[in-house]
Amino acid sequence: MSLASLDPGRMAMHRRRKRVNVVALALSLAAMAFGVFWLIWILYETVARGIGGISWQVFTEMTPPPQAETGGLANAIFGSLTMVALATFIGTPVGVMAGIYLAEYGQRSWLGRTTQFINDILLSAPSIVIGLFIYTVVVSRFKSFSGWAGVLALSLIVIPVVIRTTENMLSLVPNALREAAYALGTPKWKVILSITLKAARAGVVTGVLLALARVSGETAPLLFTALSNQFWTSDLREPMASLPVTIFKFAMSPYENWQQLAWAGVFLITIGVLTLNILARVLFRNKH
Repeated sequence: MSLASLDPGRMAMHRRRKRVNVVALALSLAAMAFGVFWLIWILYETVARGIGGISWQVFTEMTPPPQAETGGLANAIFGSLTMVALATFIGTPVGVMAGIYLAEYGQRSWLGRTTQFINDILLSAPSIVIGLFIYTVVVSRFKSFSGWAGVLALSLIVIPVVIRTTENMLSLVPNALREAAYALGTPKWKVILSITLKAARAGVVTGVLLALARVSGETAPLLFTALSNQFWTSDLREPMASLPVTIFKFAMSPYENWQQLAWAGVFLITIGVLTLNILARVLFRNKH
């Protein structure tokens, strides 16, 4: 049917819908351009200011005193890698198992609904609240800041992210796969391990990487728990340096060498997070 054969009322409605569609499309493109503009600007400033401070000394020397001629971020890099790795190691199994329970067992139970509610609260809770909680429970009780307290705070941030992504990814697996396995007499635990979890593997791993990327840049929880340390330490019972806290401290200072190291730290965190995300997409792009 051509437009000419339509009555005037339908013609007017058709034109109005086209105008609304054009306006909506223009607003969507403008919003996308606005977001991309700031993202590109942030990345440009990070690379332009940070890459100039990257040198071998950044990875081999400790954080320097103000106005020193040399210095690096070796202790902060080691502290961040240690605490983030341990927090991910602790939080991932808990999050995956809780997500499996919510998706496969607890959909209609009061425990499942309660867990979902608590998980939503943890997801939306500011990280500084989690840091203050660990400070009250651990730091003030043992009368000392420590790397272990930082690990606990970061793991509480990892867990709700992994729970949510695991639950969502398992819920997307078609029920036909489960029913086919049940029809062959496969027990439920084996269906979960061999079929549903395997089918959702890419999404679950992506959720773990999202949690890892989030805790890599957290500052507030570490200020209340691990604090910082100007010297090298591998003892998690002592205060431990980290890149986010060192960046915060150095960026707020008036000293040029500290500010340069702060931009170098920002560059390292940004490149690390981007590399993790790109690696995850490359490894799992054909494994959905």
